[in-house]
Amino acid sequence: MTRWFFVALASFASLVVFAGCALTPDYERPELDLPQRYIGAPETRESIANVKWWALYQDATLIELIEQALDQNQDLALAMARMQEFESLVTFTRADQFPFLNLFGGAGRGRQSRKVVPGADTNSNFSLGANLSFEIDLWRKYARATEAARADLLSTEAAYRNVTIRLIADVASGYLLLCDLDARLEISQRTARGRRDRLDIIQARFDKGTVPLLDVNQAEVQLAIAEAAIALYERQVAETEHALRVLLGEYPGPIARGEPIRPDSWPITVPAGLPSELLERRPDLVEAEARLKAETDRIGVAQAMRFPSLSLTAEASVVAESLTDLNSTDAGQWNVMAGIFQPLFNSGQLKAQKEAQVARAAQAQAVYIGALQNAFREVEDSLVAVDTYRREREARERQVTAARSALRLSQARYDGGVVDYLEVLDSERTLFDAELEVSSVTRQALTAYVTLYKALGGGWEEETNDAADAAQPAEESGAPAEAP
Repeated sequence: MTRWFFVALASFASLVVFAGCALTPDYERPELDLPQRYIGAPETRESIANVKWWALYQDATLIELIEQALDQNQDLALAMARMQEFESLVTFTRADQFPFLNLFGGAGRGRQSRKVVPGADTNSNFSLGANLSFEIDLWRKYARATEAARADLLSTEAAYRNVTIRLIADVASGYLLLCDLDARLEISQRTARGRRDRLDIIQARFDKGTVPLLDVNQAEVQLAIAEAAIALYERQVAETEHALRVLLGEYPGPIARGEPIRPDSWPITVPAGLPSELLERRPDLVEAEARLKAETDRIGVAQAMRFPSLSLTAEASVVAESLTDLNSTDAGQWNVMAGIFQPLFNSGQLKAQKEAQVARAAQAQAVYIGALQNAFREVEDSLVAVDTYRREREARERQVTAARSALRLSQARYDGGVVDYLEVLDSERTLFDAELEVSSVTRQALTAYVTLYKALGGGWEEETNDAADAAQPAEESGAPAEAP
């Protein structure tokens, strides 16, 4: 008997020694072969994302729209509520690392059957007590679960920042599109007025017999094309306004406009900073890595499920037949118990659970590396877009200047009877298309800066959130390790 007592005592001491030992090493970021610099950026450590976004736009109306969207957008409200949910789940999960204390009590009155217990009396029963339970965190199972919950919270906080950046970019892009459509509508209206005046002149000449009916028909065709463009852009303006209003958290309606935004004063050379900064700056990368860390932490939880667990319980209570007797020392009762649980045979269930978690961590790592590669692609594409759209816009403006001159010369030659009306028609179409292209490319050049800000992970100042402090893990979590 004594020998078994010492064996049990030694086993218990061993469990206490191993309590708090993790079965998996701490999490480490995967090795990433990052480029030293962006292909399309100058060699500089500065980044355009360090500049406040309004330093380039300088448009009070756009700033007001963005601030309204940040205050009222429902997608952002949803992301905030989700972050608050996971903040509470950290507290919920962490509670398993501490003892649980519960109070209980009861009162009753009854009598057994006198057919079964002859002479049974009616008795009262009162009880009041407390129960204390605690599972020692052998193998840091609950610590790993808490670290995983903190990583989940970090991912939701990063998701909130990602929604914020995307919302600002969408509002800015939508507003620039609206300005572009306004310009296209004005070009179409101006073109329609000019073609209507030209049709009146040609009609008068036809009535006098100086031009053929073909010239009248061709002028009518060109007028109809311009009028159709007016209807098209009026429809697109309304649709864009309605989409913007939803982003602002409102029902469809008109959108205020400010002064036209032009990229003439914007920087030609755009610094993008160091590629390594992207890992910490872009919230979607922070979110993906936080999910990887959470899934890696859960490997430790799944591994610990295969090892012994030790629980301690204690209970104290008073039980009496009357309320006044509850104060009696004779009414007290208590017990203390330690229990150990070791899975032995479960048809490979726990092993499969651990292997499945290892696979989930591998999936999260693939998602993280894929998101990183896509982030670098977006930055490089945006840098190319900023440069090429600027040069394309300059070329398109030269095209418009030449097309206006060509139209004036064609009209003069037609009025002088040197050429037929086909040359004028060709010049009109060229100018109309060129003016529309300038408006479109100007918007695309402006939007390229928005896209670059988004690709670099923002550049917009945001208010700090208390969840950031709660999300800092007390200890790092681990990568997979095989059980002994």
